[in-house]
Amino acid sequence: MKTDELPLLVTMGDACGIGPETVALAWARGALGRAVVCADVHVMRRAMAAAGLQRPVACIDSPGDWAMVPGHALPVWQPPGLAPGLQQLPWGRISAAAGAAAARCIEAAVSEVMAGRVAAIVTAPIHKEALAAAGVPYPGHTEMLQALAAGHAGQVEAPPVRMMLANDELRVVLVTIHVSLRQAIDLLDVPGILQTLRITHAAARGCGIARPRIAVAGLNPHAGEGGLFGDEELRIIGPAIAAARAEGIDATGPHAPDTVFMRARNAPGHAGEFDFVVAMTHDHGLIPVKYLGVEQGVNVTLGLPFVRTSPDHGTAFDLAGSGRADPSSLIAAARMARRLSAC
Repeated sequence: MKTDELPLLVTMGDACGIGPETVALAWARGALGRAVVCADVHVMRRAMAAAGLQRPVACIDSPGDWAMVPGHALPVWQPPGLAPGLQQLPWGRISAAAGAAAARCIEAAVSEVMAGRVAAIVTAPIHKEALAAAGVPYPGHTEMLQALAAGHAGQVEAPPVRMMLANDELRVVLVTIHVSLRQAIDLLDVPGILQTLRITHAAARGCGIARPRIAVAGLNPHAGEGGLFGDEELRIIGPAIAAARAEGIDATGPHAPDTVFMRARNAPGHAGEFDFVVAMTHDHGLIPVKYLGVEQGVNVTLGLPFVRTSPDHGTAFDLAGSGRADPSSLIAAARMARRLSAC
């Protein structure tokens, strides 16, 4: 079956957060298209009620059975291994059971996409403390997906991946992600930055950007000001850019991090100078994208052997179960997953 004929597989995220509600709302608005939810059926029924939706939830035996479900019913595939009683967990609380269930749905989703039975994965938010409480040895989605992809491919080493957060105006790829700021700085080296540029370039080329323009943000104020405010730009970032350019990658910089995102922003009346910005640390890169609007941001994992997207917000425990969840970012994630899977 062609990729565009396969369904997206949407994981429920943390059962105690807003993930299930946003999935229910996005589906009810007709914004997920051809999609199946990988979730606990009872959790999704609770989410429907919390969202004020009176729509049936249909339990299917496999994602391939989605076409058998009537259009007015949400197709849910409940993978084996989920603990009973998840729908009874209190909203907005860290739960080891919810963390374990979220991880199991991710594992099942990777199995399906690696087998070619679904077009892509869209993951609703998980809670890192709930994962840790469940004994899951990964700090987040990115690291878990990386390890699962390697396991399914029979590889000893996990494929190099990078986190990209994107909306219609800005695309930012990160060199380091879920570590402390001090550790992130210590982890920066020429091979890691060069690998980030290669992954970004390859992902862009794979989706039709013939010569992607990649701006590299510096680490220090004013990109180090020639070494006055730090020498990482001279010792590490600059040499990585030079190596990338020698390979034919259109990478420039290091640019001053306090202005490069404005230059790259592609907005009405302002054509962006760059297609991507590569940032050295998590918050350095994500704050500009999120400031433009969490509701439109999409998290994409570059370098995986399949397409995975996610909304750019978290579990929002303070909103869970209140009926005030906003599905906009999940809708954007589903739209981008479908577009990327067609590349």
